Amino acid sequence: MNTPRVSVIMPAWNCAWCIDRALDSLRAQTFTDFETIVVDDGSTDDTPALLARRGDTLRVIRQANAGMSAARNAGIAAARGELVAFLDSDDWWRPEKLAQQVALMDAEPDVGFCSSATELQSEDGAVVGEWGCPASTDDLVARILGGHAAVAGGASSVMVRRTLLAGTDGFDARLRGAEDTDLWVRLAAAARYACIPDRQVVVTRNAGSVSRNREAMRRGALDCLDKNRPLLPAAKQGAYWRACRASVLADYAKWRYRDGDRRAALQDLIQALKLAPRSHGRLVASLALAMFTGRTV
Repeated sequence: MNTPRVSVIMPAWNCAWCIDRALDSLRAQTFTDFETIVVDDGSTDDTPALLARRGDTLRVIRQANAGMSAARNAGIAAARGELVAFLDSDDWWRPEKLAQQVALMDAEPDVGFCSSATELQSEDGAVVGEWGCPASTDDLVARILGGHAAVAGGASSVMVRRTLLAGTDGFDARLRGAEDTDLWVRLAAAARYACIPDRQVVVTRNAGSVSRNREAMRRGALDCLDKNRPLLPAAKQGAYWRACRASVLADYAKWRYRDGDRRAALQDLIQALKLAPRSHGRLVASLALAMFTGRTV
C-alpha cells in the first residue's frame, strides 16, 4: 500500500444531513494523493450507513461517543500521511484547497502549519462573512491567546506536518470549547505558521451550536489561557495575560446576561475588573451599567 502525502481527518457525529457534501468536496480536490479517515464518534443517525455506501474509498474508525477532540486524535493516531489536514463534517473545501497548501508546505519547509482564508456560510448556504488571514504572523502565540481567531478558518482550514503534530500530543480533550485554540498555540510556539489568502474553505455557522455549548466554551477558553500562559513571551505573562483573561470574562458576561443569568454575568465583570482595571475598567463599567438598567448588551 502506497503511503499518501496527506491524511485528511474528519470527525463525524450524527452528521447524515451534511457529510455527503463534505466528502464530495474531497472527491473534487485537484490534488489527489491523500487518504480520508472518518472517525464515527458514536453516531445514532444514518451516518454509518452513508459511510458504508462509500465503500473502501474511506478509512472509517468507529468509537463510542467521546467528543470531537478524541475523534480527531483517533484519526491522527491512524494517519499515514506526511501532512495532516482536518475537515469537520459540516464544512467543505473548494477544489484547490489541498493543492495550494501542499505547494506552500513544499516551498517553505520551515512552515510547520498553515491555513487558508475562509468563507462563512449559514446552514442554508448564505454567505455571512469571511475569516481572513491575520495581518501579521509575528508574535503568534500572543495573537492567538488574545483573539482566538488568528489562525484563519479554524480546524477545517489547517494543514500541519505530522512530525510537528506528534510532538504536541494532539487536541486536549479536557478543554471543551477551546481545543482548537489550545493546539494552535502549541503549534505556533514550536514552528512557523503561514496563511493562504484564497478562500478555499467554507465553514458553516450553525445557529444553535454556540448557545448549547456556551458554558463549556467559557470554561475551555479560560483553561486554555491558564494552561498556555508559560508559552507567552516573559514580558506578556503579566498584564497582557490578565487583559486576555479579562476579555474572555467580559465576552461571556454578555452571553450570560443575554441568557438571563445577570448574577453570573456581573460576577464575571467583577473578575475582569480585578484582573485588568486599567485596560478594561471602562468596558466593564459600561456593561455593568447596561445590565443594571436592563439595556441590551
